[in-house]
Amino acid sequence: MTKKKEKPIDLNNIKPEEQLKYEVAEELGLLPKVLETGWKSLSAKESGRIGGIITRKKKQMKQEALLREGQNEESSLS
Repeated sequence: MTKKKEKPIDLNNIKPEEQLKYEVAEELGLLPKVLETGWKSLSAKESGRIGGIITRKKKQMKQEALLREGQNEESSLS
């Protein structure tokens, strides 16, 4: 089996769902490691931390969207 050649990551052209992952990695100081050696180089602890923070942020964003939606409905009723 041959190794898959990984192309360099272009942070300006990443999918929106991937963007949050890179932002969290940057917050934790892991982005240079990811850019240099890839996601596979992270330990299970580092990967888990990123996943936990992403989950928390997505939950928070969903709650904020629901609050905004509720406020918009209230203002349209008045």
